Amino acid sequence: MTLNERAKLVADELESHADRLRVAVSKVAGARVIDCGGAVTGSLAAGLAMARVCLGDLADVAYVPCPMPEVGGPAVQVTTDDPVRACLASQYAGWQVSVGKFFAMGSGPMRALAAREDIFQHIPGRESAPCAVGVLEATNHPTDEVVASIVAKLPPVAEHLTLLVAPASSIAGTTQVVARSVETALHKLHELKFDVTQVVSAYGVAPLPPVATDFVQAIGRTNDAILYGGRVTLWVRADDEVLAAIGPKVPSNASKDHGAPFAEVFAKYGGDFYKIDPMLFSPAEVEFRNLKTGRCHRFGSVDPGMVRKSFGIG
Repeated sequence: MTLNERAKLVADELESHADRLRVAVSKVAGARVIDCGGAVTGSLAAGLAMARVCLGDLADVAYVPCPMPEVGGPAVQVTTDDPVRACLASQYAGWQVSVGKFFAMGSGPMRALAAREDIFQHIPGRESAPCAVGVLEATNHPTDEVVASIVAKLPPVAEHLTLLVAPASSIAGTTQVVARSVETALHKLHELKFDVTQVVSAYGVAPLPPVATDFVQAIGRTNDAILYGGRVTLWVRADDEVLAAIGPKVPSNASKDHGAPFAEVFAKYGGDFYKIDPMLFSPAEVEFRNLKTGRCHRFGSVDPGMVRKSFGIG
């Protein structure tokens, strides 16, 4: 099955258990819209489903005990044996949906159908499918105009569109953002011109923050979960010399904007997300396990104190 067909099955599960999972299903301009945390409470299970949809259901996503005792609580764990397609062709939020006053970061396998982003010139993953499934990080439902804008960028064969919607300031929205630990590592590697197809399997874990009450706090906590608490392990086939050279550049501490809670960094740049150093967006710790040589290379380190500060843990 294609990424979109796999994701549609997960969305179908959400719809069939809408009451139990505290989600709401509606139709907007012919598209199925599943609200997972905007006008509804949503749920932990809906968060896992959103993350699976983002990943084209090519990864296992689970809640596990946080591996940092100083932080405690749950963490979100991701495991995949198809990391490039799952994370870069699907999960990466590379589709900016901007129509009038509506703005959302779009992710999910509908990106592989549109394949308009430059990244698809460098990775496998573009596909044709009879359906399209996407995730919008937004508080409000997409309007008819928003849906029309998305459909216009998809091939005509994608007759059936499903959109899952939730803000980061919701239970499900928090989970799906924190489930991006592996994706941030792979995207950073791609930006550093590393051949990401050499990554054959991946594991990531990051602490799940308390649900925030406003937008800035929400993006602050969810980003800090990965920037200061995320640990990623990548199984690769590469030269040790290449890994040793590129490794120190991969963790978040390689960025000039590292060292302060993300909300403070965001405020420093006047709330302009795109002024922040793009090299910041990666896990705190990245480990490469080289299948060619059996060697292990580990870079960066987690900062439990910063995570506690961001999460408001006294």
